[in-house]
Amino acid sequence: MSVEHRVHENLVETRSGAVATLRIDRERALGALSRPMVEALGGYLTALRSDEDVRVLVLTGTGRGFVAGADITEYSGVTRTAFDDYQKLSRGVFDQLAQLPQPTIAAVNGYALGGGFEIALCCDFLVASTAARFGLPEVSLGLLPGGGGTVRLARQVGVRLTKELVLTGRRIRPDEAQWLGLLTALTEPDDLLPRADELAATLAAQAPLAVREGKRLVDDGVETGLATALTREQQVLSWLSTTDDAREGIAAFLEKRAAVFHGR
Repeated sequence: MSVEHRVHENLVETRSGAVATLRIDRERALGALSRPMVEALGGYLTALRSDEDVRVLVLTGTGRGFVAGADITEYSGVTRTAFDDYQKLSRGVFDQLAQLPQPTIAAVNGYALGGGFEIALCCDFLVASTAARFGLPEVSLGLLPGGGGTVRLARQVGVRLTKELVLTGRRIRPDEAQWLGLLTALTEPDDLLPRADELAATLAAQAPLAVREGKRLVDDGVETGLATALTREQQVLSWLSTTDDAREGIAAFLEKRAAVFHGR
């Protein structure tokens, strides 16, 4: 049974078991992010971080837009101080998303441009429909990405391609994104959410402590020296071996039954 409520006028959460789905509901603006939306998203992520009932977060959009970047109407006539303040707010919220302990899935239904592409890059998994389009078009406004686009994209696909996309504003289709290794799965539009839900259910069924620690080990490991990362990996494994979830997982394997994990 799913339960739906509005986090904000343009943000709708649906919960089904241990999976939360947050849908950006601003169809006429193709999901463009206003400042109130970013603030509400930040508050939502803050609460979600400590919510042990939620094991996986799915992010998606409405209609033809996932998130078509920032609401550019809010840029007109603002002072530099106000502009900088909004950019710092957005960067902080995007960092919150990237640093969530729960695995995150971007289910990209349409345009993921600018900040929308940056949001997708913050997620652990990216499932896209054939209608999705990705890009960092800020250069056409005389600007550049400010929510991590130049950094996260370069770390995922390399420097040369990132320079091309940032400096030309070229959009990429989902088949190219898949070829580049950005996508976990590519689907037809009608299959997008079922595929994302299937992945979310698989993740939610695993031992939550191991899943969260595994996510953190991978994220931290790519930023850390090899020896340090390997040592930390063994330390985490040693601790996990003492948990109830590990005992349950081993017992279930030996008894040839499905494990039931409780995150302790």
